[in-house]
Amino acid sequence: MLKYSVIGTSWITEMFINAAKKSKEAELLSIYSRREESARAFAAKNGAVKGYTNLDEMLADDSDFIYIASPNNLHFEHVMKCIDHHKHVFCEKPMAFTEFQVQEIYRAANEKNVFVFEGYRHLYSPNYRKLQASLKEVGKIRSVLFPYLQYSSRYDQFKDGSIPNVFSKDFAGGVLMDLGVYPLSMTIDLFGNPNDLDYIPLLLPNGVDGNGTLVLRYDEFTVTILISKITDSKLTAEIQGEDGVLTINHIAPITNMTLTTRKQKEVTELAGPQEELDMVYEIQAFSEMVKTNDRASFEKWMMRSAQVAKCLEKARHQNNILFPGE
Repeated sequence: MLKYSVIGTSWITEMFINAAKKSKEAELLSIYSRREESARAFAAKNGAVKGYTNLDEMLADDSDFIYIASPNNLHFEHVMKCIDHHKHVFCEKPMAFTEFQVQEIYRAANEKNVFVFEGYRHLYSPNYRKLQASLKEVGKIRSVLFPYLQYSSRYDQFKDGSIPNVFSKDFAGGVLMDLGVYPLSMTIDLFGNPNDLDYIPLLLPNGVDGNGTLVLRYDEFTVTILISKITDSKLTAEIQGEDGVLTINHIAPITNMTLTTRKQKEVTELAGPQEELDMVYEIQAFSEMVKTNDRASFEKWMMRSAQVAKCLEKARHQNNILFPGE
């Protein structure tokens, strides 16, 4: 069983810890927080051996990999530091906000002979695998709609005058970097890199995107991605082909998915039962990669991460949404 340490003490870290326990693939060793009280309390609550306030000290312990769930703007720095200490890395999305950063991570990981993994939980679930296998049933694809719109409680804080990380450019926030990476990564995983893209956001008063429409153009079809953290929606996702349509209830996780064929006009339910805590599947994929020294999967997944970062960067720069250092 792999031993791991964590950077970050938010709710997503607790989800990861619970999923790791359920997977039986990884055992929590230690945690890092900038505040001693937080480090001690989080370690005690989640069964870690030790809580650290010095990152270098934590990276010197016996962990096999580091789970990173720090603010978006710190991901690249933390990933590179972990690599420098010869640790494998499991980083929450988005791992980086520029293509160059992903390339630097890839170069450093190869140099130190470690693995780096970007946490796209929705791309490793059984129902997503069924989606991939069912694409051929719709025939020639002509149009795709991927919505992910979810009102954020932190938007209420924003309207009251505070600036939560997710609505701050200083922390590489905004809806594109938060919710947008889910449908964008799925698009690139299913269809490859687009020929071109356009992003039309609604910018909040501080210049961060609260909602937006991202259109990706391929040779014979377009993908329209609708995202929002300031509204809700009941829209379902669709992949429309000349022979049928795949309908998906949600991008992450997929719990209902139907195939409707044009000729037979039959509706077939494709989704099956899967773990509610679907981070289990990405932990299993990461663990398998590390244990079997699977460089082929590492190469493939890092290439996808670079393509996602390239699209994010282009979409942001079209609208002057710039992050620290840009």
